[in-house]
Amino acid sequence: MKTVTYMQAFNEAIDEEMARDKTVFALGEDVGQFWGNALGEYKGLAAKYGAERLRQTPISETAIVGAAIGAAATGLRPIAVVMFSDFLGVPMDEILNQLTKMRYMFGGIIKLPMVITSYSGAGFQAAAQHSKNMEGLFMTIPGLKIVSPATPYDVKGLMKSAIRDDNPVLFLLRSVLLAGGLKGEIPEEEYTIPLGRADIKREGKDVTVVAIGTMVHRALACANKLEAEKGISVEVVDLRTVIPLDKETIINSVKKTNKLVIMDEEPKTGSVAAEIAAIVAEEAFDSLDAPIKRVCAPDTPVPFSPVLEKFWMPDEENLAKAIEEIV
Repeated sequence: MKTVTYMQAFNEAIDEEMARDKTVFALGEDVGQFWGNALGEYKGLAAKYGAERLRQTPISETAIVGAAIGAAATGLRPIAVVMFSDFLGVPMDEILNQLTKMRYMFGGIIKLPMVITSYSGAGFQAAAQHSKNMEGLFMTIPGLKIVSPATPYDVKGLMKSAIRDDNPVLFLLRSVLLAGGLKGEIPEEEYTIPLGRADIKREGKDVTVVAIGTMVHRALACANKLEAEKGISVEVVDLRTVIPLDKETIINSVKKTNKLVIMDEEPKTGSVAAEIAAIVAEEAFDSLDAPIKRVCAPDTPVPFSPVLEKFWMPDEENLAKAIEEIV
C-alpha cells in the first residue's frame, strides 16, 4: 500500500487508463499543460500524452459535452471536464436530451462510453455558483450513472471503472477533499471498484447513518465521538455511487440497527436523502423502530461568508442531535 492524496489518486486513475486505452482522452477548459484544470487534478498528463489527448477548449460547457457525446458515439472514450457542477446547467440539453437518451432511442445499437467530471460541494468559500451539490437533480435523469467518492481509494477505483463503462457516468469530485489534500492508502497494484456498491465504512449496531462525499468523514467523526462519550454504536454506510443505488446494503444495515439517519450535503427538498428515506419507508418499514431522520442543508443557495457557509453545511453536531433523538 502507499499513501496518496485524493487528487493524486484521481490523477493516477486517468494516467493508467490513458496508458491502457488509446481511445481515452479528456477535453475541457484548462486541462492542458499549464493548469491541469482549476484545482490541478489533470496536471502532468498533457506533458505525457500530448495536446491531442488533453484538449484545451474554449469556455463553453455546451461545446465540451456536445463534442464528447459525438466522440463517444463514434467509438472513443472521452472525459468531458466541466469545472464546477454548478456549470452543468449550461450543457443540460446535451445531457438531458442527447447523452442519456441516445442509446435507448437507437435501440442499444450505439454505446455512450463517456465520463463527465466536475467539482461538487461546499466548504472552501467558493460562493453560491461554485459550491452546489446536484446529485438529487441528476438522479432523476434515466440513463445516467452518478459517482461521488469520499476517499483516495474509492476515487481511483471508481474512476477507472467509470472510464471503462459503456454508459454515461457523471463523476463528482468533492472540491473540499481535492483542495484540502485528503490522504489515504491505495494498493500499489492496479484495482477497480464496481459502480453501484456502497461501502460500510464503520460497523455498528444501534443506528445506521448513510452518507455521501464529504459527509462520510463527518459521519465517521461523529460516530467515533458518540461511541467514546455515550456508548452509541453507529454504522456508517458510504453510498459511493448514487446511481446505481445499492439498496441491498442500505436495507440490510437498517434491518440490523432498526434506525436510520441520512446525512446529505444537499438541501433537503428533492435530495438523495429524500429518495433513500422513501425507499426504506417503502421496502423496510417493518424494520424501523423510530422515524427516519435526514440531516441536510437548508433549502437555500450556498452562502459565501465563511461563517454562514459553516452554519449552512451539515456537521457532526447536527448529526449527533438527530441520532440521539431516535436512539
